[in-house]
Amino acid sequence: MAEAVLTPDRILEAAEEVLRRYGPAKATVVDVARALGVSHGSVYRHFPSKAALRDAVTERWLARVSDPLAAIAEEDGPAPARLRRWFDALIRAKHSKAGDDPELFATYMALAAEAREVVAEHVAHLSGQLARIVADGMADGSFAPGDAASAARALFDATARFHNPAHAAEWASPDTAPAFEAVWTLVMRGLETRG
Repeated sequence: MAEAVLTPDRILEAAEEVLRRYGPAKATVVDVARALGVSHGSVYRHFPSKAALRDAVTERWLARVSDPLAAIAEEDGPAPARLRRWFDALIRAKHSKAGDDPELFATYMALAAEAREVVAEHVAHLSGQLARIVADGMADGSFAPGDAASAARALFDATARFHNPAHAAEWASPDTAPAFEAVWTLVMRGLETRG
C-alpha cells in the first residue's frame, strides 16, 4: 500500500482485524503495519503509541453504539417513548456485540479496561444524550422538574446490569427481560410528574 493512502481509518480497520486475529495480549503495532504493507513507523505517524492506537480502536467501537443513540436523543416526540427507544437500542446493541462476535467482544472488554478515559468519555456522552431526553420531558411536563443531568446519570446507573459489558454473562438469563421491565417501571415512576 502506498503511504499516501494510509489514513487513520485504514489503520483502525487493520488494527481491529489484527486484534480479532491475535487478541489484545499478542497484537502489536508491527502486526498492524504488516497487515497494511507499511512500516510500523508509518502507523506511528498517525498514532504516537500502541496505547493511542488501542484507545482509538476503543473509541471507534464505542461510537458504533453511541452514534445511533444520538439520533434517538435528538428526535422530536414524547420523551418517555424516546427514552424507552434509547434504552432498547442501547441494550440491543450491547447484547448484539456480545452475542454476535464473542471474540471481538472479549477483545473490546480487554481494551476498555485499559482505556478508562475513553470509556469515561463514552459514558459521559451517553449520559448527555439521556439528559437531553429527560430535559425535554421535564420541559413538556412528562417528567417531574429537577436536575436533568443527575436524573440521566441515575437512569444510566440504575439500568447498568442490562447494558454494562461487565454484566454480559448475565444477559442470556431468561430472567433478564422481566428484570429490566421491573427496573424500567420503577425508574419511570420516579421520573413521572407528581400531582
